[in-house]
This record gives sequence, structure tokens and C-alpha cells, in this order.
Amino acid sequence: MNFAGTMLILMGLLLLSGTTKLIMAEESSQATVTAHCLSWRLNVEANNLRHWKVVPEECIEYVGTYMLNGDYERDLAAVIEQAVIYARQFSPGEDDGRDAWVLDVDETALSNLEYYKTRKFGGELFNQDAFNSWVFSGNSPALTATLELYQQLIKLGFRVFFITGRDESQREITQDNLISQGFTKWDGLILRSESDHGDSAVVFKSRKREELIKKGYRIWGNGGDQWSDVIGNSVGARVFKLPNPMYFIS
Repeated sequence: MNFAGTMLILMGLLLLSGTTKLIMAEESSQATVTAHCLSWRLNVEANNLRHWKVVPEECIEYVGTYMLNGDYERDLAAVIEQAVIYARQFSPGEDDGRDAWVLDVDETALSNLEYYKTRKFGGELFNQDAFNSWVFSGNSPALTATLELYQQLIKLGFRVFFITGRDESQREITQDNLISQGFTKWDGLILRSESDHGDSAVVFKSRKREELIKKGYRIWGNGGDQWSDVIGNSVGARVFKLPNPMYFIS
């Protein structure tokens, strides 16, 4: 082999080495971002990270992947499985009809993932008007795992109450949407009335649970995707926090 040929081979090897290093650097950088976003999501779910407005820009792709690749469904199913196991310890159908279970609506009974796909999975600031338009479309599908829990609760004889931050003006469409997705029976669908406006979710939902207890109901289970669903007063004997890294409601 002549000198020119040798130099071409050497140059090729150098270019290959440089490309390999660039690929490795990019992979390392992506792994760092993924690790950072995993820690961010963990802190969100543990309620260590609060009052955030949007998903960090560097984590939008991560959250989108989490929501769509099956991880979200698996995490949700794991929570619901524990709720079902717990619920089966009771025989409320043989009691006085006052054994209750509370469920949230959005991202608990019904999914708004199709809406949040258009909002960078929470990477854009919340737009109340746009979300209201989505709600009034009545197209929110059931979260399958929660529907299975609901069916078990009804079969066991629990009194199911939905407590949602949706406005009273959305009662009819919310009711129709729930029924169309298989949630056909409940003892209460509680929405925000005009007098509830201005209260935080924690204050509003605590007050509504307290009202149920004053009526003689025993809240054995309480499930929601926000910490504001499951903290405060009269939360119930046991709470089940469902995953949701797309938005935060205080």
C-alpha cells in the first residue's frame, strides 16, 4: 500500500472515532436528561415538588413518552390493583348503605390525554377556555383501570361519589361523558358551584367530604390524580394517589 492509501485509511479511522465519540456524547447527554426528568417526575408524584405551572421544557419529550409508551398505564394499574385488594376486605352490601368511596373525575375516571397531546403534555400554560371546550366535547375516554375499580366498588356495595373541580355548568356533559364510558351509577356527582369559586382544590374537596361524613357516610377509600384530591380534612380511611406528571392543581 502506498503512502496516500495509508493516509486515507488513517483519516477514515479518525473520522470514525470522532463520530463514535459524538454519538457517545449525545447518548450520554440524553441519558442525563432522562435521569433528570425521572427524578423530576418522582418528586412530582411524591408531592415534594409543588406549585409548578408547566412541565420543564427539557422534560416534555420524556413526559410524552411516559404517557404513551405504556409506563403510565402500568403505573396506574399498579395503584388500582392495590385499591381493589383493599376494597375487597369490606362487605358494605351487608351494612347500612353508608360505606362510601370517593373518586375524582379528570385523570382519575376520565382521561384528557388526547387534549394534553395538543398542549405538549403539560409543557404549555393551562388555558381554561381551551380545556372547557374539550370538556364540552364530551370525548374523554374512561381510564380502563379505574373503570374496573369502579365496577368492583359497585359490585361490593360501596356508595360511590365523584368530587370534581369541574364547574357546575359542566354537570350535564360530565354526567353524559361518565355514563357513556361505563360509569353508570353513583350516589353523588359533586362539582364546583358559584359559592365554591375562589377556594383551592384542597379546601373545596375537604368541605365536600366533610359534608358526606356529616350525612353519616364512612369514606373508606379516596382516589385521585392530584395530591389536592387526597389531602386536607376527612380524606378517608385510605387514599390512592394516581400518577399524573402533566399538571399540578393545589
